[in-house]
Amino acid sequence: MRTAHRCFVAATVAVLVGLLGLPADVAAADDRVPLGGGAAIVINGDTMCTLTTIGTDAAGELIGFTSAHCGGPGAQVASEAVEGRGTLGTMVAGNDNLDYAVIKFDPAKVAPVPVYNGFPINGIGPDPNFGQIACKQGRTTGNSCGVTWGMGQTPGTIVMQVCGRPGDSGAPVTVDNLLVGMIHGAFSDNLPTCIIKYIPLHTPAIVMSFNSILADINSRHRPGAGFVPQPA
Repeated sequence: MRTAHRCFVAATVAVLVGLLGLPADVAAADDRVPLGGGAAIVINGDTMCTLTTIGTDAAGELIGFTSAHCGGPGAQVASEAVEGRGTLGTMVAGNDNLDYAVIKFDPAKVAPVPVYNGFPINGIGPDPNFGQIACKQGRTTGNSCGVTWGMGQTPGTIVMQVCGRPGDSGAPVTVDNLLVGMIHGAFSDNLPTCIIKYIPLHTPAIVMSFNSILADINSRHRPGAGFVPQPA
């Protein structure tokens, strides 16, 4: 009787999967933690930062990015939103001058998503020009948009009128939903970093060019070389 019951349940699930148009491998629950650009991450258990993006590199590894000042190689990365899952990835490379860190995630624990908390990343775009509107999604201040002022004085930087506070480090910055950079810090320490996030009454942010980051990784053949964001 138990065998017959199991067969009946299996047949019922198969019928439901067919009716819903779902592949059989999606029928089972996926307990991996969903992560995408804009997700809040915890470094070494106490430093709050933001995941820039997630995808795969030329070696097929599941790779993410955040700011180098959040932690260095060997630092452990967890999710702030989904507690109790432990370490999801480890920082494996970085560059302090361009302020980026490469994270290698465990694909058995992490489900990469191209749209996180309503913030899409549809690929990588060119460095923006003066006047283009950029938007960022940060752990602390959420979504905000502002004008691009131009390239910064330091190589690899862009000055943008987007809002940022501690915890937003590494936050993705997009133009037309294409990734162009990550939040580095405030343009000036003498002005408010964010008064009203939907009205740009604050200092501009220094954004690290994602194209400069990828060029550096590719030239050094580091983990993350050949990176492509998770496709939609």
